[in-house]
Amino acid sequence: MEELLWARRIRAFRKLKGFTQISLAGKMGIAVSILGQVERGTRVPDEAFLQKTADALGVSMEELQSE
Repeated sequence: MEELLWARRIRAFRKLKGFTQISLAGKMGIAVSILGQVERGTRVPDEAFLQKTADALGVSMEELQSE
């Protein structure tokens, strides 16, 4: 279930900041398919991925994880 929480939070911040999956994945240096899997909740992100996502979105880890 935790992966679904991350999926919702990452997708929400991505859209709020005006990124497409393609542009965010490019900024993070990852494949679009990986970002898509995380946003669908089929891949559990590790801490390094979450930190890279927070940095790319310009938010703190605390903002990204709080619900």
